[in-house]
Amino acid sequence: AVRHGAAVRVEVADAGRGIPAAELPRVFDRFYRVAGAGPRGSGLGLAVVAAIVSAHDGRYGVESEPGLGSVFWIELGSAPQNA
Repeated sequence: AVRHGAAVRVEVADAGRGIPAAELPRVFDRFYRVAGAGPRGSGLGLAVVAAIVSAHDGRYGVESEPGLGSVFWIELGSAPQNA
């Protein structure tokens, strides 16, 4: 986790197959699974992340390129630091 402006940003990266650009807008949708990703998963994990982060007025996203892996991130507001 790192400070990112007034928020704290957490990133999770992998070196997998990556996600095609056309599929990126839907990866946080309920029950959505990237085509060819295999038989695992229900398509709910990222939707749950999106709901929790949104409930805390946070932001979330993904950056990915086929063949180079993906970086999923969330940002949540941080409490003021004590002086």
